[in-house]
Amino acid sequence: MINSPSLFNCDLTCLHEQLDEMTAGGAKYMHIDLIDGHYAGNLGFPPRIISDIKKRYPDLVADVHIMVTNPADYVDVFKKAGADYVCFHTDSTRFVLRTLKAYRDAGIKPGVVLNPSQDIRHLIPFIDQVDMVIVMAVEPGFAGQSYLPRTTERIRELAALRKERDLHFLINVDGGVNDTVGHELEKLGVDIIVGTIHNIFNQPVGLREACEHFEAEFNKKQP
Repeated sequence: MINSPSLFNCDLTCLHEQLDEMTAGGAKYMHIDLIDGHYAGNLGFPPRIISDIKKRYPDLVADVHIMVTNPADYVDVFKKAGADYVCFHTDSTRFVLRTLKAYRDAGIKPGVVLNPSQDIRHLIPFIDQVDMVIVMAVEPGFAGQSYLPRTTERIRELAALRKERDLHFLINVDGGVNDTVGHELEKLGVDIIVGTIHNIFNQPVGLREACEHFEAEFNKKQP
């Protein structure tokens, strides 16, 4: 599985030092939350954070999760910033297919985000047009929430849908995952775990060691 540590949990006064630690520990993705204060009741980073990170870490994959209204308005912004994946919430626009196409046409791998209250079957009309599905295991907008247990069954259903339709989108789980839950998700075929305070930032060891622990746990690499 891929470890995609959440920038939302970083100490912004020493951001580059923490990014240095995580990449040294094996992190190759970085989960970047951008929030407009309308879709979710919080504020996130400006898009410039993507381009700044890409300048320093050109090989780091920018796994961008946008909690904004009208996500199609930001296609050019994220193209210029160098985002690799951009996932938006399906209830943030009336035009999901059009928005997915706009991001793909811009050279960005598009995806969608499923809230805890949304049925997996909600994805069926556009499931063949996505490169990633982020399954929220907490309500969107705030770090530090606990994993919602019903998420596991939802992921099982999503993985079955992917297999049934012979699709290859990545399944990304965001929110409150620890090692025990992570191993359950691994068995279900989850591809990416968003590194949160529960599995990266709240560890008694440093960030490098926490990322090395993730690799040892899920990718059988000894630190």
